[in-house]
Amino acid sequence: MIQTIKANEHHKSEMDWLSTYYHFSFADYFDPKKMNYGPLRVFNDDTIQPGQGFDLHPHRDMEIVTYVIDGELEHEDNRGNKGVIRPGEIQVMTAGSGIMHAERNHSNEKPLHLLQMWVIPDKKDLAPSWQQKAYSKEQRLDKLLQVVSPVGSISNGALTMHQNASFYVSSLTPGAEISHKMQPGRKAYVFVIDGKVQINGIKLQERDAAKIEDEHKLAIKSEKQTELILIELPEKYAVKN
Repeated sequence: MIQTIKANEHHKSEMDWLSTYYHFSFADYFDPKKMNYGPLRVFNDDTIQPGQGFDLHPHRDMEIVTYVIDGELEHEDNRGNKGVIRPGEIQVMTAGSGIMHAERNHSNEKPLHLLQMWVIPDKKDLAPSWQQKAYSKEQRLDKLLQVVSPVGSISNGALTMHQNASFYVSSLTPGAEISHKMQPGRKAYVFVIDGKVQINGIKLQERDAAKIEDEHKLAIKSEKQTELILIELPEKYAVKN
């Protein structure tokens, strides 16, 4: 079963310096029908104006994945971590028992476009941590490149998170066809960053998303140059204290 969520169905929030599409309830937006998808609690599609950003703020008991699409994100936290996330780079932050961080557009001239996704961890009060890695477009060209995997799994160079979830990114050339096998007890959330694809015959275009359940195999075919992200999630999950 593939349930599509069209681009205009995401809630749009506009501020002077920030434009965001919320896929799930967040901040002052609340919809009881859009609280999460399994352990995926937040999926925000952000555009931040030059020189602007989020001042120091707290997080707790959340795995936060940031994927920069265009521009550069400056990150700093109260544990001494500081850096810049560039296009194609992934950051995974384990908020755990508590962390404070700030995020800003590193450029004073160019807008920043990024995705930020929050995943509920499988255990509370973990030690806060921070990981970052760069992936080239060639690495994800016409295939699904795994960039985040569960802690303890065979990661093949992917970053890790404290939940049985995997993140994949792909850059598809026009007419490219790839497939992805879904294991029993798994479901997926797909977001088309740019372009147009078919997944098992269902058409998706820029900023469309899809919830996928009870599909053994995903046949993905691009109709034009396409960038997408696929998040594979457990159908059932629990959080240990």
